[in-house]
Amino acid sequence: MACRCLACSKSFITLISSYDDLVQGLKSLPGLGFRSAEKIALHLLVEKPNQASALSKAIQNASENLGPCSVCGNLTEQEKCSICMDEERDESTICIVESVTDLYAMERSGVFRGRYHVLQGKLSPIRGVGPEQLNFSSLSKRLENDLLKEIILALGNDMEGEATCHYIKEEIIGERDVQVSRIGFGLPSGAGITYADETTLKNALEGRKNIATEI
Repeated sequence: MACRCLACSKSFITLISSYDDLVQGLKSLPGLGFRSAEKIALHLLVEKPNQASALSKAIQNASENLGPCSVCGNLTEQEKCSICMDEERDESTICIVESVTDLYAMERSGVFRGRYHVLQGKLSPIRGVGPEQLNFSSLSKRLENDLLKEIILALGNDMEGEATCHYIKEEIIGERDVQVSRIGFGLPSGAGITYADETTLKNALEGRKNIATEI
């Protein structure tokens, strides 16, 4: 009869190093704790082994073929993303978002038809995120476009979002003749736009305010 004591169970789990590596790798992903990571690992290895292979190939393919758009920072398989290459998009307006996830949320809602700029984060001295770690250099170049009329700051209204908006307004845009506005109506305090529904995003965009004198 097999021993089921705690010591033997721990030894058994420790011996399966590849399983432990998988769980630890999944656990490192945003929003996944140990139990969730273990559940996914067992699902892929025991219940759906074919799915594990397909997922592995999809991740590998995406890792090798996707990269940041040279203009806005969105994910793309080419030098420029489909949004930046779409001539029907409004070039006079750029919506600045924190992440590609936020960009996708805006696109799913269908409430914005201008261009985007993805910062890849927010300023956070505590986390060691300064201007050098964010996508500011290409933003400065885009401000030289004579067609640009408005910058929309679609960042979370937490302290980091506030600091990032202030930096963009004062250090990046400065005295340039362009309107700067910020969404916020309908978004709860401290919230971003990733999980906002279509109606909330529509109200937030339509209710944006000029912040030229507020920041």
